Amino acid sequence: MALNIQHTDPSKLTRDDFTSNQETRWCPGCGDYSILAQMKKVLPDLGVPKENIVIVSGIGCSSRFPYYVDAFGIHSIHGRAPAIASGIKLANPELKVFVMTGDGDGLSIGGNHFIHLCRRNIDITVVLFNNEIYGLTKGQYSPTSLKGQVTKSSPYGTIENPFNPIRMALASGATFVARSIDREAKHLVEILRRAAEHKGVSFVEVYQNCVIFNDGAFSELTDPKTKKDHVVYLEDGKPMIFGQNNDKALDWKCNSYEIRDLNKNSNTDDLLIHDESSGHAAAEFALASLHEIPGMPTPIGVFRDDKSEETYEEGLINQMHEVTEKKGKGTLEQLLYSGKTYTIE
Repeated sequence: MALNIQHTDPSKLTRDDFTSNQETRWCPGCGDYSILAQMKKVLPDLGVPKENIVIVSGIGCSSRFPYYVDAFGIHSIHGRAPAIASGIKLANPELKVFVMTGDGDGLSIGGNHFIHLCRRNIDITVVLFNNEIYGLTKGQYSPTSLKGQVTKSSPYGTIENPFNPIRMALASGATFVARSIDREAKHLVEILRRAAEHKGVSFVEVYQNCVIFNDGAFSELTDPKTKKDHVVYLEDGKPMIFGQNNDKALDWKCNSYEIRDLNKNSNTDDLLIHDESSGHAAAEFALASLHEIPGMPTPIGVFRDDKSEETYEEGLINQMHEVTEKKGKGTLEQLLYSGKTYTIE
């Protein structure tokens, strides 16, 4: 049976076109609502027909996402969203494919698939909701839970070191890597937009508050009284200044970041400038690890934006063309009987 697909004019799409008829069911106050709202702002502006957008998820609170967006989608199995999304993209490279996942779904059973998606640089956007807890299964510690965190499955505190999703994406070869926060709506929508427009694998970690099982995990970064001292916004081509009175800046010395105190008479001409496309791996990794050092701020923004890498699907298509030119299209029968075959009498 053929699908009756309605073709849409991308220039006329609005947020309402991506609002499904399903009741959105997350806990009141959950950060997932913000991520959904910002995604609905981004999708109409991508210039992509609605029928060419696919959202793939695994299992978890974040993985309800395909129900709440009126586009093609797959609610798949635990941790396997990157593998399924890869198959969809390679089968039809014209599609714009998103993976919506959580810290549990994407970094535990799905960690292996996530690594290889980044390594291959397939043109897929991954949005990871990080609340540092398993929410849907009621409060067990996750791969990003802090060491010593008391949860339902670690009543005396977890003894595991947490994954650093940004560092993991950088090390795995993701060509666009960024972080935002659910409560920073303007920042989040811009980061999601840039990630969606990037050609190649793009990864966005979103700090997302779980009001039931890990409430306040990122309060220092969201409370107006404290966030200026604890958040540094990464802006390409600009110095990394932060603090209540913009009186601090990040400096680079001896292969690590240091805090430089500023005052009204400070010379700011020689401040370190953030460069998203520098390719400076040591600086990227140090920036990704900065918030793990006591007294250092948490970077929010784009850590890497590399436009030079060929995507996996481009390489695959080029290879197929080259082989076809040399050997012809071939047939299924020729493929089945190619190489070593055996006949059993």
